[in-house]
Amino acid sequence: MPEGRLFIGTRRYSSWSLRGWLAVRLARLDVEEVVIALAPQSTAAIKGASPTGMVPCLEHGGARIWDSLAIGEYCAELTPGLWPADRMVRAHARSVTAEMHSGFRELRVAMPMNLGRDFAGRGRTPGALADIARVETLWAECLEAHGGPYLFGANFTLADAFYAPVVARFLTWQPQLKATSMAYVEAVRAHPLVAEWYDLARAEPAEWLLDKYENPA
Repeated sequence: MPEGRLFIGTRRYSSWSLRGWLAVRLARLDVEEVVIALAPQSTAAIKGASPTGMVPCLEHGGARIWDSLAIGEYCAELTPGLWPADRMVRAHARSVTAEMHSGFRELRVAMPMNLGRDFAGRGRTPGALADIARVETLWAECLEAHGGPYLFGANFTLADAFYAPVVARFLTWQPQLKATSMAYVEAVRAHPLVAEWYDLARAEPAEWLLDKYENPA
């Protein structure tokens, strides 16, 4: 029997769900995955699953966690290695992750996540480009300091989980990126869990497609 449930939204679109799902899978928690299609008629179902009316939301071992960063921290308490072992490096990883969690609004708005489309060259608003420049700076600093292929070295950590949706956005919208950034994008996309998420997204029903994401202005 599963030890709990993880409520997530449509995999094709839900960047926050991807972060929470990666954390749970990295921690190897035995939970049932409940997918709620993101649509206006799903509001009641999501509110029934999460006190904020948003996904992801994790129920595990009597705990209920309804924020992706909180889910990540919960998973890290159960499974060593999701954060770097060194205290100073761990503090840096947490800062990089928290910046992603709370910032980059212009990028989110201009280039929403859609794992099944090609919007190359679009969405390059001044605000989005400024956010992309900051992302590239963060990535370059981490990769140079820790040698890659992931932000904090050889292991895929929560920091990488939180930037995985940015990688997805870059693959869909294809802004101009530096070679080091592209190498990181390719490394994250090739990670088995990220590849699995893409495969699951491709298998979702066609009726879950939403026009606002499939045909953005």
